[in-house]
Amino acid sequence: MHNDLFSIGSLTVHGYGLMIGIGIAAAYFTAEYRAKKAGLEPDHLFYLLILGAGGGLVCAKLLYYITIFDDIRRNPRLLLDISAGFVVYGGIIGGIAAGFVYCRIKKISAIRYLDLVVPSIALAQGFGRIGCLLAGCCYGRETSGPFSITFSRSQFAPNGIPLLPTQIVSSVFDFVNFFVLLILARKNPPAGRISAFYLIFYSLGRFVIEFYRGDLIRGSVGSLSTSQFISLFVAFAGFILLWKSGKKKNELQ
Repeated sequence: MHNDLFSIGSLTVHGYGLMIGIGIAAAYFTAEYRAKKAGLEPDHLFYLLILGAGGGLVCAKLLYYITIFDDIRRNPRLLLDISAGFVVYGGIIGGIAAGFVYCRIKKISAIRYLDLVVPSIALAQGFGRIGCLLAGCCYGRETSGPFSITFSRSQFAPNGIPLLPTQIVSSVFDFVNFFVLLILARKNPPAGRISAFYLIFYSLGRFVIEFYRGDLIRGSVGSLSTSQFISLFVAFAGFILLWKSGKKKNELQ
């Protein structure tokens, strides 16, 4: 795959950035359309998008720095490289946290808006993983099987070696997660349930896919990758939220 798609004068359009942009736009317009049907104020979505994206990028970068802390101690100049190196879980945590702060300030229901936007988050992640495929990052392990992809001009993945296409698997999983969450949302579930399902589905799927990733630079905690370790806590939080949403539903009956 080739990350530099085309150039207009001195401006080069990169596949990763383009997919991120498409993902954010698709996520926003999808959430805006669904907000009107859910009786929520769409105007808040713009600010949630800006704050969520900003908080997500900052936390994604900070979590990446944590995973390469030993390298930073040896070479502090790595802190100056802000163009590459992000951890998705940091983006999710930072984006949700920023959204909760905004909702608290505006005195609106944070959990209802979170239920609204989590399908859109899955949608944006699906496009983002296509960007990973174009850039060659988040690559899979070396394989001799037929289900593989070989990069030739990647700055991240080893070139000329058949690798498991974990980016494609992750992208398909995210898009499926998006559609499943939409279907579940149509059943008018209690507040918090769609958010809980998103946390559970994503963390479990990510835990499994991590076994096939080949970019070991992301660090590990014992025998688990950093993302797998975080997945355990995210899944636990999802199950707690699922239990609490079910408890609230029973109280209303």
